Order: sequence, then structure tokens, then C-alpha cells
Amino acid sequence: MTTIKEIKELLATVKELDNPLFLELEKDSRSGVQKEINKRKKAIQAELDEDLRLESMLSYEKELYKQGVALIAGVDEVGRGPLAGPVVAAAVILPKNCKINGLNDSKKIPKKKHLEIYHAVQDQALAIGIGIMDNQVIDQVNIYEATKLAMKEAISQLSPQPDHLLIDAMKLDLSISQTAIIKGDANSLSIAAASIVAKVTRDELMKEYDNQYPGYDFTANAGYGTAKHLEGLEKLGVTPIHRTSFEPVKTLVSTKKDK
Repeated sequence: MTTIKEIKELLATVKELDNPLFLELEKDSRSGVQKEINKRKKAIQAELDEDLRLESMLSYEKELYKQGVALIAGVDEVGRGPLAGPVVAAAVILPKNCKINGLNDSKKIPKKKHLEIYHAVQDQALAIGIGIMDNQVIDQVNIYEATKLAMKEAISQLSPQPDHLLIDAMKLDLSISQTAIIKGDANSLSIAAASIVAKVTRDELMKEYDNQYPGYDFTANAGYGTAKHLEGLEKLGVTPIHRTSFEPVKTLVSTKKDK
């Protein structure tokens, strides 16, 4: 009689829910065998669901492929809301019809999966560009303009240059044709790829800043105004990476000047 371990190995090779092997094995009354059948069926269904989800996130790209557009760059940013650190934008060109399992809006990807998916994007992308605008630029021109500058910088680094841009809810003053997509990081795989690249890049920068300026919990909060971050500001004051045009940093700086 075939062992349950052998059946498990056999089931691992099955890719379709209607595979006749399932019908054959369902005749086996052993509970361990039935358990393995259910487990494999669930795994196949999860793979099918994921493929459908990824397919739906390629709708903008597929429309452009139909028009003969080959090189499509997804563009996204991370770090518009924090009180400290830069705004980081990424631009990513993926190969035609490229699907990366688990790729989604970076806010929806579990933190423990960030690096794995980031590396998958790095491995498969045709080109990646990154643009970083620090807090000084943000304070000079405002966060909206700084975001656009970071995006332009990221796009300028792409080689080859793209034929079309898919951008998360923004239009850029560039000669390249573009589509602004609301909630783009959840609706376009190209933008989702840019989102995870920008996220991981910025998180790594904030980790370095945490070593440089301890006491603000930058690794955990990425510069956002959490209780620990505000506590650090209260106790230790403003660092060179804080955005002095953002409250409550702005008030802290002006209060210090008044003293």
C-alpha cells in the first residue's frame, strides 16, 4: 500500500482541481490521505485565486499592450505623511504580463513578506529607478512638489526609458504619456511593484537614521508621528532630518527660537 508520505509527494505535482488523481485517492479511506487531499485542493484554489487577483491588477497594462505600448513604468511614492525623513519614489518597468505572487499595495503586504517580494521585483524588473527628496527639499517646496520631484528623479534613472507611465493619483510635467490611477498601488501591478521598492528603500533609510538619532523609534514608526516619536521630540528635540514645515515640529522649532 502507498504510504501517506508518498501520496503527499504525488499530490504536490497536481496543479488542477479536476485532476483524476483526486477521484482515485478519494477511494482511500485513511483519514491521513483525505487530509492531504483537502490540503492540496485548498492550496491549488489559493493559487488560482492569486492568479485571478494578479490578472485583475494587469488590466491597465493589458489595455496599453493592445495599443502597442511595450515599456510601461509604474510610479509610486512612500513617505508623504511622516514628520521626519525623506519622501521616496520608485519607478519600475516589469516585463510584459509579469505576475509576482503576493505583489500588492505595499500597505497590504505583511511586513515579514516585504523583503521577499522586493527581491522578486528586483529579480524580474527590466528597470528600476529611485528618487529621494530629503526633509530640506520638502520644507523648501512643500511635500506635494517634493513628491513630484522624487518621481521625476526615479523616472529619469530608468534605462530603457518607458513609453508610458502609470502613476498613483498624480500627473507629472513630463513628455512621456501617462495615466493617473486612483488607488493605483492596489489596481496596477506596475505601480504595486514601485510601491514595494519605495517602501523597502525608505524603511532601510529610516533604520539607518534610527542608529544615527536614537530615541525616536524611527525603525518602528518610519518617521510617522507615533506616541514614542512625539515623546522623543519632547525629550530630545528636533533632529536634522525632521520636517520643520510639519506640525508639531514647526511649533517646537519656533518655540525654541523664541526662548
